[in-house]
Amino acid sequence: MKSSLGWLSRAVLLSLLFIAPVFAQGKVEYEIAFPNAVHHEAEITATFRGAPAGRPLEVRMSRSSPGRYSSHEFARNVYRVRAEDEKGAPLPVEWVNPQQWNVSGFAKGGAVRVRYTLFGDQGSGTFTGIDSTMAHLSIPATFMWARGMEAAPIQVRFRLPSPEWKIATQLAPTGDPEVFTAPHMQYFMDSPTMLGRLRFREWPVQSNGKTYTIRLAINDPAASDQDVDGYAENAKRIVAEQIAVFGETPDFDYGTYTFLANYVPQIDGDGMEHRNSTSLTSTRSIKGAPRANLGVVSHEFFHCWNVERLRPRSLEPFNFEDANVSGELWLAEGFTQYYGNLLMKRAGFSGDDAGFGRSLGFSINAVLNTAGRQLHGPVEMSRRAVFEDGAVGGGAPTNSRNLFLSYYTYGNVVALSLDLTLRSRFPGKTLDDYMRELWQSYGRHQKNQTPARPYTLADLRASLARLTGDAAFADEFFRRYIEGREVVDFEPLLAKAGFQYRKARPGKVWLDAPLREQGGGLVVSGPTLTTGPLYQAGLDRGDRVLNFDGQPVTRASDLQPIFDRHKPGDVVTLEVEQRGVKRSLQLTFTEDPQIEVVPYETLNKEVTPAMLAFRAAWLRTKMN
Repeated sequence: MKSSLGWLSRAVLLSLLFIAPVFAQGKVEYEIAFPNAVHHEAEITATFRGAPAGRPLEVRMSRSSPGRYSSHEFARNVYRVRAEDEKGAPLPVEWVNPQQWNVSGFAKGGAVRVRYTLFGDQGSGTFTGIDSTMAHLSIPATFMWARGMEAAPIQVRFRLPSPEWKIATQLAPTGDPEVFTAPHMQYFMDSPTMLGRLRFREWPVQSNGKTYTIRLAINDPAASDQDVDGYAENAKRIVAEQIAVFGETPDFDYGTYTFLANYVPQIDGDGMEHRNSTSLTSTRSIKGAPRANLGVVSHEFFHCWNVERLRPRSLEPFNFEDANVSGELWLAEGFTQYYGNLLMKRAGFSGDDAGFGRSLGFSINAVLNTAGRQLHGPVEMSRRAVFEDGAVGGGAPTNSRNLFLSYYTYGNVVALSLDLTLRSRFPGKTLDDYMRELWQSYGRHQKNQTPARPYTLADLRASLARLTGDAAFADEFFRRYIEGREVVDFEPLLAKAGFQYRKARPGKVWLDAPLREQGGGLVVSGPTLTTGPLYQAGLDRGDRVLNFDGQPVTRASDLQPIFDRHKPGDVVTLEVEQRGVKRSLQLTFTEDPQIEVVPYETLNKEVTPAMLAFRAAWLRTKMN
């Protein structure tokens, strides 16, 4: 009942965004200039035309950003807010809450002009960064908007501080190279914009009976033109492999998809998907290494299908006033993580099969051995994103290490398990087929640049049943591995591709948190795991270990001889100090739970032709 009511409220909000008659003739105009870029400031003017008089105009900064699932206080970087009418006469402005300013006293049908200064020195997919060499703009972190005018068309002018600067954005261009448009606020907020001394590379893609342009806009002063050329060619290979999964591109609005690649030392490393573009930021230049940073390219481009158009109902429409809660991020982000890595492999950028096996082992370990899986499966982990995604540190300690596992990693492993299960149990069926089924049923359907058929968890289950023709299988898989907390038995699944799934350190003991040298002794440096021996013995973060199995310990190297003489099941005594109180505790060693995934050929095991064929169908290029 709560879910259906939540959808009803979102549907009502959507109708208000796009059909509210009182604001049908309204228009929003922005202008942004950078007279003090060296100190990371922008001067912004927002003009709201057609706002009704008789009540204040509620002007706000967002608290959330597309692609992020936790809330942020973007308003903290806004100051010197003032308002005027279209003749320049001052209007009263009241700051009513941290994100909102109310403007009153304007005439009916007149314009309200709001001016403010914005500070930004953290360029990324979420935040805005401004300096004398570039501006990387996250639109929700940059521009105010007005309640009730969400459906109004938008025009924005970017005042370039230098004729050498160029603009890259998914916003619609106009005859003026500094002016761009958006049909409404949802699209505008989803449109990051990069300004600076940019270089462009582009290539055509044929799909849907149309020719689209894929464009790379790059800010990387250290890279040569040859580096940029090589990087574009590598991105082109990744794009082709991704299109092969779905059999077509999305119908890109305005005919173009743009990679906004900002690779400079002063930026934050990040990647953020958007409808017709992606924000790629890294301190790592591609100089001399045109394959650098391609993993993020692969992940983010897959999003132009998965999440930007194939979209969970829980995220539609996106709420800019609070965090967006979704139980489907295991697919939206996790399956994208799986394909980002898999398609790098198919495109030839992920090394040999041994390296790919190691990466599988890392992901499976994270899920199999996470303490949080005792409490939450993929759906609940997705919902916990509001507490974890881009969360700002510095607050009170949390128990996240025992509660949370990234939905990226969890969904990655769910995708791996479903892909291998389909290939093993339903000959001729793969996860590629499942993604195409979802795309055809839900992702392709668009209206007014928004998904016309956003999906639910029940829709995902029904699609799996349609693909396999086995509703019982689909129900069981969702019940056990998505709504539940189980993990598939990977050993027989990976064996079909000639990969050995095994314990990494059989018979060896482990500890669930590191003991670090501090103040002349060993201190538990992080939270212990509910599934680990230190936790079970009663130790936690900050506890000092004085004596381990009858031996005083002051250095990390003191521990290894102790570990070497013990096996799982052995019980030892620890003398510890916990917040000033000395105690004696009993610790029972357990076997290191870590696993690894190794190709048979590196173990001198026979790799049959059937295994090689299975592996090739899974990992090799789909391009002829």
